[in-house]
Amino acid sequence: MSRIGKKPVQVPAGVTAAVNGQTVTAKGPKGELTFVANDEVSVALENNAVVVAPVSQTKDARAKWGMSRTMIENIFKGVKDGYERKLEINGVGYRASMQGKNLQLALGFSHDVIYQTPEGISIAVPKPTEIVVSGINKQQVGQVAAEIREYRGPEPYKGKGVKYAGERIVRKEGKKK
Repeated sequence: MSRIGKKPVQVPAGVTAAVNGQTVTAKGPKGELTFVANDEVSVALENNAVVVAPVSQTKDARAKWGMSRTMIENIFKGVKDGYERKLEINGVGYRASMQGKNLQLALGFSHDVIYQTPEGISIAVPKPTEIVVSGINKQQVGQVAAEIREYRGPEPYKGKGVKYAGERIVRKEGKKK
């Protein structure tokens, strides 16, 4: 039994939800998102809450039950508050800046890296060593943050590179004489 899937997802104040077959649509102050549930789960709107239930008791249906409920909860939170991921840049000469809508990264390469901001995502650079990725789609915000981090991930000897805020880098000891 899915303990997550059993709980109904309450529709937050300021968000309107609509269920049309397997499609859940949420409209809020930040925008509009939709989620199409798998055919192995049923979705219904009851008492200002979305209820997700498995169609059968197969292992696959039970697995998609909890995941579908979490995805619906994520779109509600996204249209109400939005999501944000912070990145930190460590290293001498490593910095970030905005160039119109594009992110320009100086990461020790012979050239600057230009990252084009996708639709629905906003990138801010409050300090040259800090990047804030925000948007309403949790998956897309995480994907953009991961792509930026991938240009120069943190290395284990000095910790130089792009890392998530709060991420702990396991350090290695250098060569001994």
